[in-house]
Amino acid sequence: MPDLVVIVYPTESKAEEIRQKLLGLQKEYLIELEDAVIATKDKNGRVRLNQIVNPTAMGALAGSWWGLLIGAIFLMPVMGVAAGVPGLALGAASGAALGAATGAIGGALTDLGINDNFMKELAAKLEPGGAALFLLIRRMTTDKVIAAIKGTGGEVIKTSLDSTNEEALRRVLIGSEMV
Repeated sequence: MPDLVVIVYPTESKAEEIRQKLLGLQKEYLIELEDAVIATKDKNGRVRLNQIVNPTAMGALAGSWWGLLIGAIFLMPVMGVAAGVPGLALGAASGAALGAATGAIGGALTDLGINDNFMKELAAKLEPGGAALFLLIRRMTTDKVIAAIKGTGGEVIKTSLDSTNEEALRRVLIGSEMV
């Protein structure tokens, strides 16, 4: 089961810097993130989520691919007979459009990773201009990841870690613990 870690930073740019650092560590196979979202609160009190993956766009992309394939196989013979060779392109295009539409709807209804309502609820407690980095961690090489984020600041506001690991994370972020 993945671990949840929520760290508040004074600015969105600082939260993004840490997220990019963790994504770099993921490329080195030191951490495996299921989700990494930055929530911000503007001066008007509106909360915005900056997600890495847009489920609607991913659904549309996957849907258009499958729709293209299905359209070429099933709609092409029907359209091809009726319209000749131009029916080939029409059948494939119709399938792609239908697949993209259904994929986008499916992607919009799918909530992968951290629950959006949970993130908005916690982000509502932020100071305007502040940012919360929400991490859903599948696994990590703890000593190497901790060494990479040592002294980067931030305040841990929520985790699913046990109390010993949570306290160690808090101390490492402020740079008061040796790794």
